[in-house]
Amino acid sequence: MKQIKLLAQYYVDLLVKLGLVRFSMLLALALVALAVIVQVGITLVLNGTVHDTDIVRSVFFGLLITPWAVYFLSVVVDQLEESRQRLSKLVSKLEEMRARDMELNRQLTENITQLNLEIEERKRAEEAREEAMQDLENEVYQREKAQVELAEQTALLRSFIDASPDLIYYRNEKGQFSGCNRAMEDLTGKKEKELVGLTPWDVYREDIASKVVETDQQVFDSNVSLTYEQWLEYKDGRKAYFELRKLPFYSRDGRRLGLVGFGREITERKRYQDALEKASRDKTAFISTISHELRTPLNGIVGLSRMLLETRLSEEQLGYLRTIHVSAITLGNIFNDIIDLDKSDRSRLELMPQPLDFPDFVSEIENISALMAQQNGLRFTLDRLTDLPPAVKVDATRLRQILWNLVGNAVKFTKQGAVNVTVSCDIEDDMAHLQFDVEDSGVGIPQEEQDKIFAMYYQVKQGEDNLHAVGTGIGLAVSRKLARLMNGDITVDSEVGEGSNFTVTLEVPICEVVSNKEKVTSEQSPLHILLVEDIELNITVATNLLESLGHSVEVARSGQEALDMYPQSEYDLLLLDIQLPDMTGFDIAKTLRDSGEALPPLVALTANVIKDKTEYINNGMDDAISKPISVSAVAEVIERLALQCPVATEAAEVKRRKKPGNEMLDKLLDLEMLTSYVDIVGPEPVFQSIKMFEDLMPEYIQILDSNMTAKDQDGIASEAHKIKGAAGSIGLKHIQKVAQKAQSPELPAWWENIADWVDEIKEGYVQDLEVLKQWLEDYSKEV
Repeated sequence: MKQIKLLAQYYVDLLVKLGLVRFSMLLALALVALAVIVQVGITLVLNGTVHDTDIVRSVFFGLLITPWAVYFLSVVVDQLEESRQRLSKLVSKLEEMRARDMELNRQLTENITQLNLEIEERKRAEEAREEAMQDLENEVYQREKAQVELAEQTALLRSFIDASPDLIYYRNEKGQFSGCNRAMEDLTGKKEKELVGLTPWDVYREDIASKVVETDQQVFDSNVSLTYEQWLEYKDGRKAYFELRKLPFYSRDGRRLGLVGFGREITERKRYQDALEKASRDKTAFISTISHELRTPLNGIVGLSRMLLETRLSEEQLGYLRTIHVSAITLGNIFNDIIDLDKSDRSRLELMPQPLDFPDFVSEIENISALMAQQNGLRFTLDRLTDLPPAVKVDATRLRQILWNLVGNAVKFTKQGAVNVTVSCDIEDDMAHLQFDVEDSGVGIPQEEQDKIFAMYYQVKQGEDNLHAVGTGIGLAVSRKLARLMNGDITVDSEVGEGSNFTVTLEVPICEVVSNKEKVTSEQSPLHILLVEDIELNITVATNLLESLGHSVEVARSGQEALDMYPQSEYDLLLLDIQLPDMTGFDIAKTLRDSGEALPPLVALTANVIKDKTEYINNGMDDAISKPISVSAVAEVIERLALQCPVATEAAEVKRRKKPGNEMLDKLLDLEMLTSYVDIVGPEPVFQSIKMFEDLMPEYIQILDSNMTAKDQDGIASEAHKIKGAAGSIGLKHIQKVAQKAQSPELPAWWENIADWVDEIKEGYVQDLEVLKQWLEDYSKEV
């Protein structure tokens, strides 16, 4: 079948290729040939021979059937060709349809793929939507939960704020209340809704409101917190003292919204502080009074016993007298410990280093200590292990107090044996490293007690057979504080039953000093002295001492008697006791100086330990001497003040006496700067500068007080620096020096002393200004 199909295809292709005519001719030839061949073949088979007629007949037959065959075949071929063409067209169409189907299938496949992708995307989007919905539901839940918690916390915070006894309030930039707690409502008598929008002027009394508004403005101006104290008044008229703190608050973008304030009532604390301060003042006054009252007879005992020791006495009398003298000195040391204890409680222990003849000082300690040891039947030695510097700068009174405490304890706790003191010195770079060792053979101190003996009021627990273990328990504590103030310390090495060794180490500068002996023995012109004293014992001691120096003495036993006697005679020196029955020595000095007359030197006599003579000088004195009066102190004052220059002429004497209180002026004023300044520009610019200083100081003091209240160290130092500069510009040397301390927070114990320095500035600058004005007037007249 396949072969026939191929032949038919070949026939058709040949017809198409040759054309109908040529194909017909070729076909006719083929048919004739075929007829001949068939005729020949059949004839041969049947007849065995072939004749020409057979061949002709075959050709004729071939020619006869050829047209029909050609026609038939042509028709068939045409039909076949037509069928083929139709088939071809159909195939083409089928191919096109197939192509379109394939394209449609491709597009359908792509569409299906895209649809699948979209379906997947939709599924994922649906899942994301469901997840987002879940997250949104969760977020809404969390927000609702947070809002509930926030509301609960807000309610709780509000409960806390309302339950707080402290004032809490808010004010905006205009000073209007924006909110408050219940305590503030109770204070103002207004509910929070009523208070919102009001200013302090609408709520408080005028004097209270002015302070509130002023401090608000300070917070707004400086953008820092402020703490101060103020009395506030409740609606019912009850007053309470509050500690108020204000600070600015801001929004998230840093914009200041106003201030928030807190107030804590401290009325009871204020009362307690006032009571405590009063008690402290009363204690100080009591200690001062008792000290003075006890020192007065004690100074007489020390003075008279010292004078009697220089007279002829029997050995027994000399022994008794030495006991009296040493006992009086010991009692004086106890007074010093009590006074220093009070000063230590108020953080006012101070040192006054002065040049000291050190070998003489050591000899004095040796003599007094020997008397103390001899009184108890003990041996005493003092060994100088190294060469001692001729003079050092140290507070001799404090150093003497330390050593007498240690020697006194050594004597007290030693039943038998000896007390030995060694002194050594190591000099390095103009500094003397002093060491005193006080060793005894007494009861000793247990090891576990040695760390406690320097505590205040502590006493070592001794056995019943030790009758010496008595005392105040403050001597060692005060002594160690003093030693540490002097850049040193006290240590102890002891063993029970073997004795104790206390070591004092100090670091002091080396200096030059004029020996007191030279001053005492130097020739002095006889002076006519007025002694103002009310205690007979002190009169006897002072009169004998002054007369022994060759001076004549008149005595006034009251202030009024002194004022009555003064015009009646010419005096070269006035010694004024501070505490008299009718007035103080300061009152006498003021009265005399107010008279405007030329005055001799005025010297204060006091039973108190003198640490700073500024108070005496500020109150009209030229100097001050502690009782009991010592020969060296009186001789030094007489030589420096009363005999400061030879009396050449009456005019020179008058001129000298018209300049009273030069010592005071040197301490208060920078005379060198002032004189040169006045000589150049005249007195008028100085008066103008003084006026400007007077106008500025109240503002400086006000700011300084506010910084003190706020405990603002930088603010205090800054304002003190301004005061120092202003005081220095007009020659107020004393105020300048105090302000220098106040502006230096790096100084030791600055916080403990700043209040005293500020008080000294506030209380002293007015008096110093008066002194400056008086000096300027006097100097202007002389010029």
